[in-house]
Amino acid sequence: MSKKVLVTGGAGFIGSAFINHLLDNFQCQVLCVDKLTYAGRKENIKHNIDFLEKDICDVTSDELGDFDYIVHFAAESHVDRSITEPLEFIKTNVLGTATLLQVAKEAWKHDFEGKLFYHVSTDEVYGSLGEEGFFTEETAYDPHSPYSASKASSDHFVRAFADTYGLPTVISNCSNNYGSYQFPEKLIPLFIKNIVNNKPLPVYGKGENVRDWLFVNDHARAIDVIFHKGKLGDTYNIGGFNEWKNIDLIKVMIKTVDRLLGREEGTSDKLITYVTDRAGHDLRYAIDSSKLKGELGWEPSLQFEEGIEKTVAWYLDNSEWLESITSGAYKVYYAKNYNNK
Repeated sequence: MSKKVLVTGGAGFIGSAFINHLLDNFQCQVLCVDKLTYAGRKENIKHNIDFLEKDICDVTSDELGDFDYIVHFAAESHVDRSITEPLEFIKTNVLGTATLLQVAKEAWKHDFEGKLFYHVSTDEVYGSLGEEGFFTEETAYDPHSPYSASKASSDHFVRAFADTYGLPTVISNCSNNYGSYQFPEKLIPLFIKNIVNNKPLPVYGKGENVRDWLFVNDHARAIDVIFHKGKLGDTYNIGGFNEWKNIDLIKVMIKTVDRLLGREEGTSDKLITYVTDRAGHDLRYAIDSSKLKGELGWEPSLQFEEGIEKTVAWYLDNSEWLESITSGAYKVYYAKNYNNK
């Protein structure tokens, strides 16, 4: 592959993992468009690429030049913040996606041969499961938070542009990711940081909410497979086959961090603090990835215990990165954009 790939949100957690994977394995030109908010950092990308620092809501086809593919990661993704600032999520996730779709349509001028708009989405669009069953590609959408509603809307816009204009698209809906370079407003890096620093570990409700966890490098491999082999117009669910109750996951992290720090087992159990459950908190997510496995041959390479060992070790070895990202750009950006709203 020697064509030009436009990657939005490529300085973020999952986007940078994909760019690194792509350029580790293929010869291509990458243009990354990223607003570089608090969670985006150029140094997450280990390759030299073209970079445009800009809000996806403001991009135009003229400034992007020629490109053959779009892989669209850029999104506001933290559920808690979507509850307090829903309009920010609507702007980026809905209007931003619609803007990119229009840009692609204009740039490709209805000559769609060899083109692709790949939209990266979430399993949260499906709503909540009971104790049994799995989300499939045919599961009806039932979002419960402003975040999941904004992602569901963006999915619908992608399909609408495919149906109305013939735009070549593909969508993947993925379960929770974890791994290195994840911004610590997310559960796993936040709790690793708190365990290290002996700070409380706030657990919603009784900690019985269940999530399916996927190592970020396995997600990057899945996107690669869908990108190259996926059927146009299709949707693919990406899951880790790793369901964990929040409280059980937290206890695994405590045990792992304490062991790697040389602490006595159970030292940090006292940090668990149960707090009032958040509004619209879905009970359980679980992804059925059998379509992706059966049609395209992908499956995750790591089980959670193995992946969390690698992840905890990375954060302990990169404590300076963790401290700098939480003490610098995040505080400035959040104060400017959210505190006074």
